[in-house]
Amino acid sequence: MKKITTKAQFDDIIQGDQETIIKFFADWCPDCTRMNMFIGDILQTYQEHEWFELNKDDLPELAEKYQVMGIPSLLIFKEGKKIGHLHSANAKTPEEVSEFLSEHID
Repeated sequence: MKKITTKAQFDDIIQGDQETIIKFFADWCPDCTRMNMFIGDILQTYQEHEWFELNKDDLPELAEKYQVMGIPSLLIFKEGKKIGHLHSANAKTPEEVSEFLSEHID
């Protein structure tokens, strides 16, 4: 998973014509650590898609703009538009994450 460190980088990444998945996280977040324990297998399943992670504390304006109220959250973008958002309350298990991705990715 590649890291996003600037707003300009984020804006460029989300413009693609294929779905791009961005994980919003924070270093202090225990649920983010838990997700990291199972996300590797999911990355393999969806390896044809680009995956990025963004520390919400480093870019709070993006978290606010895209209504990331809890972390970890997975957002899917295509052609500059958010087409999917898995809120933290529903991102606790591999099954929840996989189900979300299967519903939102072609």
